[in-house]
Amino acid sequence: MSALALSGGKPVRSRGFARWPEFDEREIEAATEVLRSGSWWRPRFGEGLVDPGLLFRHQDGGGQGRPSEVTLFQQEFARFQGSRWGIACSNGTAAVDLAVKALELGPGMEVIVPAYTYVGGVTGVLHSGATPVFVDIEADTYNLDPRRLEEAITADTAAVIPCHFGGQCADLDAVTEVCRRRGLKLIEDAAHAHGARWRARGGERGAGTVGEVGTFSFQASKNMTAGEGGIVITDDAAIAARVESLAWSGRRHGRPWYEFHELGWNARLTELQAAILRVQLTRVEEQNARRRENAAFLRRLLAEIDGLEPMRIDSRGERWSVHIFMIRYDPEAFCGGAAGHGALPRERLLEALSAEGIPCSGGYTHPIYRNPLFLERRFLPAGRPSAPGHAAATADYGAFAEGCPVAERACAGEALWLEQRLFLGEPADMEDIAAAFRKIRDHAGELA
Repeated sequence: MSALALSGGKPVRSRGFARWPEFDEREIEAATEVLRSGSWWRPRFGEGLVDPGLLFRHQDGGGQGRPSEVTLFQQEFARFQGSRWGIACSNGTAAVDLAVKALELGPGMEVIVPAYTYVGGVTGVLHSGATPVFVDIEADTYNLDPRRLEEAITADTAAVIPCHFGGQCADLDAVTEVCRRRGLKLIEDAAHAHGARWRARGGERGAGTVGEVGTFSFQASKNMTAGEGGIVITDDAAIAARVESLAWSGRRHGRPWYEFHELGWNARLTELQAAILRVQLTRVEEQNARRRENAAFLRRLLAEIDGLEPMRIDSRGERWSVHIFMIRYDPEAFCGGAAGHGALPRERLLEALSAEGIPCSGGYTHPIYRNPLFLERRFLPAGRPSAPGHAAATADYGAFAEGCPVAERACAGEALWLEQRLFLGEPADMEDIAAAFRKIRDHAGELA
């Protein structure tokens, strides 16, 4: 009988990995309390922004009634990351939209984004009427390459939105230096980076606190979750007020309730989600530490296997969140130990890993600019193929492939992703992952 499970052999692992989300009676109790209260949405526009001391007065028992769960979560999460203000919203995509609009980015402006990212990190640029410019990633981190960033700047460039991909901060020292010198605004897409830290010049900073604005997601796969949700954090009171105004349909503090001052969104977080997230927030630090410990062990195990190269962990960003553990896969080197056998395509490797009980994926199937949204320019109003001032309407998005070879390789067959929940278990789980890779390598001939 074949040794490989894919061919009928016994799999390396027959039990599951850690469940996600992790929760217990605390989340259930928090959600039940909101349900029983009958207050399922946050009715207090401006609470906690107009009066930042509200949370602390509430804790001291001197406040005027209990603030909403959303207000409490906004302030707790902002403090956790090291920022002054937090504005919760419906999801991470909305958070980027709100941040872009609050920084007044719009038609005639270019915004630089990484070629390897989720669409939610880019759609806010298009919604604003600005033009996204895609820049390649570093080969050993899959984060925005600061050297390519400099090359992409033009007279129209107004901002940069690096994504802290997989939970490791982009090179914020280099990116902020470019932004400072060229007068660009910085929005940190920290959807993967809850609790991540960057050892910046002058001290350690939380992900999302180095630029003007940081954005996070609480979607189901994220390191803390309520199924959905997002938040914008900032140290600028004016930006915070504008973000909240936009999330509340364009209302303004101190003005009548039914008075709307600009085009906004109805993008609020619910009380139920906030109550769950407040409990999730108490877990994330310990969970991230557990993830990092297991990730470090797996790195040591994989170092013994040719053809598997985990992403480099920048010493300035060692406190990463391990949202995705990414590996660069070299098919030729991986099969080097199986004399006479050709390279094993990534798709076949993934199929074999699944059979061995190891959930693994290849990540994105193509860089973001290869989506029909961009290639067919499906972001323009019907009947207006060349909207005035909308330079994105005439951009050749297919041409970005030539300048983004690293992103192209990652998608074509190089990247391997292991999800964060796999790192919430025990060292034995890491040994099973490495054992499955070794087993497939040693019997690669069966998969030819």
